[in-house]
Amino acid sequence: MTLLSADTGLDAALAFLRDRPLVVLTGAGLSTDSGIPDYRGPGSVRRSPMTYQQFVSGPEARQRYWARVHVGFGRFSAATPNEGHRALAGLDPELLITQNVDGLHEAAGSRRLVALHGRISDVVCLSCRATCSRQRLEQRLAAANPGWAEEHADLSLRPDGDVDLRDTARFVVPDCAQCGGVLKPDVVFFGENVPADRVARCYAAVDGLVAAEGALVVVGSSLTVMSGLRFVKRAARSGTPVVIANRGATRGDELATYRVEAGCSEFLTALVA
Repeated sequence: MTLLSADTGLDAALAFLRDRPLVVLTGAGLSTDSGIPDYRGPGSVRRSPMTYQQFVSGPEARQRYWARVHVGFGRFSAATPNEGHRALAGLDPELLITQNVDGLHEAAGSRRLVALHGRISDVVCLSCRATCSRQRLEQRLAAANPGWAEEHADLSLRPDGDVDLRDTARFVVPDCAQCGGVLKPDVVFFGENVPADRVARCYAAVDGLVAAEGALVVVGSSLTVMSGLRFVKRAARSGTPVVIANRGATRGDELATYRVEAGCSEFLTALVA
């Protein structure tokens, strides 16, 4: 692995990638320029998000979850694509794999995309599997809890789109309008598995880089969780070059051909240019 700083080595990595077919994997670091904090980047506060097992453990856990995200959703959903998102849309790689649930790649115009962990804009019932929009559920939450979001509007947004709110005992959580079941964001929580069809599509794209002499590019991910790291491991095993651009070390650094210490928007706009 060759570690390159933004000042001295960015050009070398860009030259290496020039004219190669690319599969791109993005993480939370890409959305920080849009005002959405990340989990592990410089200046982030370490925290443990709610797991799937906690979410389904009982009504109090779900009450705590929805009370917090209801406060943060207005600010989270107001985020807009940044230069990095727009650069990737223009680059149009063979496949864009994102670990982010914010939908900003789609808003920027990316077409060939797999949202590994789903999208926060969708809600699913765990019983009947009926789906609805998050906006519709937010209207129901606001009606059941008038003034709640405004009362806690001064709290800081966290990476999950929630806020650090302790007293949630008064919060009312609506049930599924179809069957009365439990409603959950249609995203992959910690403790859940990424749907197999999404993983298979990503593996196929990474495998296709071998014959095409392409490269896997990782941007803005620490690769701490296996959902993204698995594709780096897959590429490295097949001899496909891996280029990682991130602020800070990642779990895949030892497998990288190049590792660039650079901001996501900075790296991607240079790659497109």
